[in-house]
Order: sequence, then C-alpha cells, then structure tokens
Amino acid sequence: MGHPLRVTVLGATGSIGLSTLDVIGRHPERYQAFALTGFSRMAELAKLCLVHRPRYAVVPDETNAALLRDTLSEAGLNAVTEVLVGADALCQVASHTDVDVVMAAIVGAVGLKPTLAAVQAGKRVLLANKEALVMSGALFMQAVKENQALLLPIDSEHNAIFQCLPTQQGNDLRALGVRRILLTASGGPFRTWPLEALAQASPEQACAHPNWSMGRKISVDSASMMNKGLELIEACWLFNARPDQVEVVIHPQSVIHSMVDYVDGSVLAQLGNPDMRTPIAHALAWPERVDSGVSPLDLIRIGHLEFETPDEVRFPCLALARQAAEAGGIAPAMLNAANEVAVAAFLDQRIRFTQIPILIAQVLESEAITAATSLDDVLLADRVARQHAERWLQQRNL
Repeated sequence: MGHPLRVTVLGATGSIGLSTLDVIGRHPERYQAFALTGFSRMAELAKLCLVHRPRYAVVPDETNAALLRDTLSEAGLNAVTEVLVGADALCQVASHTDVDVVMAAIVGAVGLKPTLAAVQAGKRVLLANKEALVMSGALFMQAVKENQALLLPIDSEHNAIFQCLPTQQGNDLRALGVRRILLTASGGPFRTWPLEALAQASPEQACAHPNWSMGRKISVDSASMMNKGLELIEACWLFNARPDQVEVVIHPQSVIHSMVDYVDGSVLAQLGNPDMRTPIAHALAWPERVDSGVSPLDLIRIGHLEFETPDEVRFPCLALARQAAEAGGIAPAMLNAANEVAVAAFLDQRIRFTQIPILIAQVLESEAITAATSLDDVLLADRVARQHAERWLQQRNL
C-alpha cells in the first residue's frame, strides 16, 4: 500500500491487545498502531502509548483522559497522540478513514457497537470479540456482506477452522464437502475435579487455566465451558453452519486448535503452541504469513494427544449455549448477557461457581424468544436479560 497498515486495537491493554501489539512491534515496516483503547488499566495504556505512539488513545472518562494527557505531555508526545473519551470515540477510531485494520478485542457486549462500526466502514476486522456475533449474528454478517468488510477470526479455534476450510468460504458446508466442524476445548481447570467439589471452587481456581493466559472473565467462561458454547454460536455464523454441524471435543493439550471433517474421510487440523500471537499474526498478514514470535511446535516433546467427549453434567453451560443456538432470535443475546452478569457475580463471590448455569437458565426461561430484526432488538434483549439476572441475584440475597 506504500505505507505500513494502520491498526486500531480495541482493548489494547487486554491479553489479545498486548499480543497484537507484540506482533505489530516485530514488523514495524508492515504495521503501525493507529489507535489504542483501554477501559480500566490506564497505567498500562499510558505505557503502550509511549512505546507505540498512536495517533489516538481512547479512555472511558475525562478524569482518566486528563491523567493520560499529562503523561503524554511530560514525554513530549501530546502533539503525537490525541486522547479521546467515551463510547462514541471507540466507534470513531474503529471507522476512521485512515484505518486499515481493526483488532476487535474489547471483552463483552460493550464491544459490539465499535466492532459493528468497523464492519460498516468496510475495514479488515480481526474478530476477537465473540459477543458481537453471539448477540447479533445475522445482522452482523449481513453488515459484513453489504459493506464488503473482510472478517477474519482471532479465536484460536475459529482461526484454525478458517485455515482448514477451502478458500472459497461462505457457501453451504455440504457444497464444500464438509461433514462437520470439530471445535476443540481444553476442558479448563475443572475437567477432572470431583463434581461435588465444584460448588466450592474459588474465582482464583477458576481463573487458573492450565494452558492459556487470559483475562478473568474469559478464564471463568473456559472453566464453565460457556466459552466453548459461545464459540459454537460464533462458528455457526462465521462458517454458515447449523448447530448440529458443530461438535465440541475436549482436547486437554490445546495443541490441535480445531478440525474440519470432510465427507471423503479426510480430517484437516491446525496445530500450534497455545499462544494467541499465532492466529493474530495469521489474520494480520493473511493471505501471507509473518513471524509471530511463537516457538515451533515440538510434537516429540508433547508425545501424545488426548480427546474426550464433554460431560454436560459437569458443564451445563455448554448445553445452554447449544439450546440458545438452536432457538436463535434473541436467545443468544440473552444467554450472553445473563452469563456476563453471572460471571461478574461469581468473581465478586456473590454466587457459587455451580450457580452460574442456574442463573443463566432462569433468565432464558424468563422471556419468550422472538426474532432479532434490528440492533435495537438485540440491545433490548441484552438489557432485559441483565435486569432479570440482577433481580435473581437480589432475590437470592434477601
């Protein structure tokens, strides 16, 4: 293009954002940070701005904006980086005319609007925010098509599937010769725990993932396997699959990131060390390849690979997610909202780990499942589900 690709990183201080900036920093001739956004880790955002010198930095409020401006001024960078404030600014830096690539890595429903703004602006969107598709799959994919955006998945599982599918994606899976998608899952920290011990699991234990270094919310989702349930819904939209065409397989080593099973008996798998820089580098450079900084996979050292069927008695969140995928309409948005409230309550030690799926099930049963024909429908379902979830928490604590 004559200049390095300019990248907006939504959620720059999270694990995905930091990994993205690590890859960008390895290839300054190819990529440069255009805008960085952060929500709570303001000291880290300031350090990133000093290193990467973006044109914009986005913070949640004026108090943090003033502090960041002072830091930049002391470093002589106040003329280099402009500090913006609030949700509208997220959409601004995601859709800016000078942006080439947007890493959508804001966790949760709050990431939906800026990610959609990037899509509507026709950007190359690296999707790490699974909630955008879970909440508004049909609307989101229609916007991708209408605006000719390039949507590349960052979740290691979906990135693996993308790599294992034919290049002419978007058709009916059967027309591509695909029998099923095999979505792998580590099983998280509680895969081998006695069932009766799960009620006593602490937030620290739930966040102690055996293979991946992730934020607290997504770590709890991995422990409950809701993460895999959300990924199932996401896979259906990304690859035009029905829920019954996506099978979850527990693979504790997290070496095979997912597989595609073809009608001729071939099964294609993507393997690699559990490091998010691999899918990030793949999506940044696609259809080329660049060095990600990840060590080569040593199969001899690994020695063996294991596979199991997920136990839905141990992981009821997985069954709830599949039910929401099959129901469609506003059900996935309600599932996601209820889960966000439940996980936050667990991390705050207001409920037990085993009460997360109970709360979600109650919310899904609280409203009739209707179609989601607009973004307003999706946001209303999200808001109503959160209200039901908070009411359940309040009644429980009376």
